[in-house]
Amino acid sequence: MPTPFEPIVRFIREIYPNRELIPLHEPVFGHEEEEALLACLRSTHVASTGLEVAAFEETVCRYTGSPYAVATVNGTAALHLALHALGIGPGDLVLTQALTFAATVNAIRYTGAIPRYLDIEAGTWAFSPAHLDEWLRHRSFRDTEGTLREKSSGLRVAACLPVHTFGLPAQTGQILDCCNAFGIPLVEDAAEALGTFREGKHAGTLGVAGVLSFNGNKIITTGGGGMVLTHDEALALRLRHLSTQSKQPHRWEYIHDGTGFNYRMPNINAALGLAQMAGMQARLDSKRAVGARYRTFFRELGAQALEEPEGCQWNHWLNGVFFRDRSERDAFLEYATRAQLGVRPSWQPMHLQEHAGAPERQYQEPLPVTMDVYERLVNLPSSPIL
Repeated sequence: MPTPFEPIVRFIREIYPNRELIPLHEPVFGHEEEEALLACLRSTHVASTGLEVAAFEETVCRYTGSPYAVATVNGTAALHLALHALGIGPGDLVLTQALTFAATVNAIRYTGAIPRYLDIEAGTWAFSPAHLDEWLRHRSFRDTEGTLREKSSGLRVAACLPVHTFGLPAQTGQILDCCNAFGIPLVEDAAEALGTFREGKHAGTLGVAGVLSFNGNKIITTGGGGMVLTHDEALALRLRHLSTQSKQPHRWEYIHDGTGFNYRMPNINAALGLAQMAGMQARLDSKRAVGARYRTFFRELGAQALEEPEGCQWNHWLNGVFFRDRSERDAFLEYATRAQLGVRPSWQPMHLQEHAGAPERQYQEPLPVTMDVYERLVNLPSSPIL
């Protein structure tokens, strides 16, 4: 018997024909990737000592416009590395958003710092500069030594960490203005946003550091991998040093000048990334075409889909549609899952999750836009068609 969701399922199958199971987002590999991996294997330089790691960093720098990049084993490690290198640690507070993958908050927790969740904004569905400005003006103060602290807890406000949600570009320029006015560093979680630009600036390049992910579900993949972008040469050198166990260069001695991390990207992963970057524009073009089809379809259906903000170039990492309420959302998720479509709701907001929200829940303000997105949005199959 037909349901209101049948036309949506049928339309998705028209985008991705001849597929029994349609995943949310899958990687695309070809002959170039096979050859790159074989060449790396034949060289025997599969760990972090080969030439491909540096070449991959240089390629991403050219693409994003970032002066420096440090490749890591995954995006979570990249984010932890960036926060650690900036001196963020126990007793610190990091302002971030609750609508994000757990890795954002896990990286904060790795340092011993505490996340404080601010709301997102409609349109970008990312960190709200207006809420940030309001919070900084009314919820923070400077102590006698000039340190910015939260009024309610007394914790030092150590950083601001917005997320480019679903690859959509946050209003990083406005966020940066707020951060500069109050003297706190901006670190961008651009894990989903390779290929996303706002006013000609690539996501992850305005703050002191920005983080990319090359996980298997991203627009390009290295299998597992991440990268820290920065315009600060001294920070880039520190990041690279920390990512290689804080080992000092020497012809034979193992000398470490501090506690470091085994976070450097292996060469074999970088080889795959280089081959993937060669097809970056084709992936973007395909994903933009898929996104345009979704938007046209849902407009005709009278539904609200994720849209590209004005003056931006969105990579369309994950497309999405809003349902009327959580009940309708869940009904569609059940129907589409039975039809073997890779659909999902947005992440359950972090402030609702016991490990990520407690014990600071008493300081948490309402997050109405965050909750609206969580209760109504469904992400749809968004793989490139190459």
